[in-house]
Amino acid sequence: MTKPPERDWDKELADIDKIIAKQPVAAPSPTPAAAPRPAPPAARPVEPPRHRLVLTTWLRVLLAIGVAAAMTQWPYAHGCGLKLYLYLGAASGVILAGTWSAVMSWRRRMGLAHVLSLLVTVWGGYLAGRVIVDRSSYPKAPLSWSCP
Repeated sequence: MTKPPERDWDKELADIDKIIAKQPVAAPSPTPAAAPRPAPPAARPVEPPRHRLVLTTWLRVLLAIGVAAAMTQWPYAHGCGLKLYLYLGAASGVILAGTWSAVMSWRRRMGLAHVLSLLVTVWGGYLAGRVIVDRSSYPKAPLSWSCP
């Protein structure tokens, strides 16, 4: 294989400089060119006042506490069948209400409300868990899901 001839880079760059120098220069405009404006930031939703956020969060927490307290007064026997499933649905509603208020209180940095919400969630888990464990294979004589 033969070696390619050496290139004279100084000569090649000088030729490029000559070609660039021959290019027509744009006439300066009397006013400076307007730079493109940056896009305006995305419109943020308007936050309601802080006292309104606190009030709505506490209303959610109190609603969850009320639902959790009402579960202690469940008016029907929930041993089996449809009434059992309604009770489990209501216990799931307690869990959902506690979680909903916990998320809102966490976002709004309200410590006491958050702790109360977590307690409601745990209470709902206890209510549902007690019924489910009684019907699992954990006890020696598990209860039935359906009525005989």
